[in-house]
Amino acid sequence: MPRGPHIMATTVDIQAPAPWLDEEWNRFVERHRHGHLLQSCQWAQFKSRHAWSAGRVLVREGREPVAGAQVLFRRVGPVSVAYVPKGPVVDWENAALVEAVVGGLHDLCRRRRAVFLRLEPDLPYSPDLARQLAAMRFRFAGKVQPLSTLHLDIDRDPEEILAGMKPKTRYNIRLAERKGVRVREGTEADVAVFYRLSQITSLRDDFPIHAEKYYRDAYRTFVPSDMARLLLAEYDGEVIAGLMVFAFGASAWYMYGASSNRYRNLMPNHLLQWRAIQWARARGCKVYDFWGIPDEVGQDPASAALAAQRSDGLWGVYRFKEGFGGRVVRYLGAYDFAYAPPVYVAGMTLVPRLRHLVYRLRRKRPPESEVSVE
Repeated sequence: MPRGPHIMATTVDIQAPAPWLDEEWNRFVERHRHGHLLQSCQWAQFKSRHAWSAGRVLVREGREPVAGAQVLFRRVGPVSVAYVPKGPVVDWENAALVEAVVGGLHDLCRRRRAVFLRLEPDLPYSPDLARQLAAMRFRFAGKVQPLSTLHLDIDRDPEEILAGMKPKTRYNIRLAERKGVRVREGTEADVAVFYRLSQITSLRDDFPIHAEKYYRDAYRTFVPSDMARLLLAEYDGEVIAGLMVFAFGASAWYMYGASSNRYRNLMPNHLLQWRAIQWARARGCKVYDFWGIPDEVGQDPASAALAAQRSDGLWGVYRFKEGFGGRVVRYLGAYDFAYAPPVYVAGMTLVPRLRHLVYRLRRKRPPESEVSVE
C-alpha cells in the first residue's frame, strides 16, 4: 500500500445528509479531481426515493474537508448492503487519507449492520490500485456502473469538436437539421413521453429500463438544480427521440436515451447528442462522458474493429457513440468488503440467478435495472 505523509489534526466525521451540511459536501466533491455526480448530495436525495438511505464520512484537516465518501444503504430484512458509487473521493496516493476514509466507512457500515461494503471509485484501472484495495481486504466484484466508456473533451471551440467527429456523424447532424428536426428542452410533463420512447427502445434493442417514476424523480431532483436537462427531438410536431444529460463540476454524462421506430432515417439522435454537448459546454463542463461502451474495447482498444460485425450488448450503441470522437477510458470497477462472509457469498450466488430468471419471465416488459447495489 502506498505510503503518504503523516496527517496532523485530522478528524473523521460520520454524518447523515442534512441541508446545512449538503452545501459544504457538494462544494468539496465538485472541486476534487475525483469528484463525481454520483457522490453529490442530489444523487443521495434521488436514490432516497428508491429505497436507499445515505450516510457520509468526511475527513478534515483542521476545518478543511480533504477526503470523504457518500455511502448508500439498502435494507434487506434486518441487515443492509452498502454502496459507494464513484467513490470514495480521496487522493489515493495519500495512504493516511485513504486509511482514514475507509476506516470511517467501516465504522458507519457496522453501525448500519451492513453485510458488505462495495466501493466503485471513479478511477481508471491500475494494477497498483487493485493491489492497494486487495491489501485492505477488498475483493474485485465486477461492476455496477459501466466499466468502460468514452470521454469527449469539450473544452474547445465547437468547430474543433465537430472536426474531431467522424464525417458520417457530422453529416447526420446536419441532415437532421436540414430535414427539419428540432430539439427543445422537455418539461416534467414530457417525462411520460420520454418513458414511452424508452419502452419502445427497450423492446427494440432488448435491454432493461427503469420505471417511469425513476425518470420523473431524476427530473425533479436534477433539472431544478441546473444539473440536468431532458432534451427532446421533434419532427412535424411529434417527439421522435429524447435523452437526459447530467452535469456536475467539470463533467457531463449522457445517461438515458430513447427513440421512436418512426423517422429514424432523420437521424434525430445525432442532433440530440450535439445539442447535449453544446449545453454541457455552455455550462462550463470540460468532459462529456458517453456512459458505457463494450468492455472489450476498454480492455483492448484494437477490438473496436469488431464493431462492424457485432450488434449484441453495447456494440450497437458503441458504433453510434464512437462517431463523436473521444478517448476510451476503463475504470477500476467495484470492490467488496464482506462483514458477514457466509451471508455475502450466499447473496452473491443467489441474486444474479434470480434476476436472470425474472428477466426471462418478463422479457416483453424488461424489469427495472435497479440491481442490489445500484
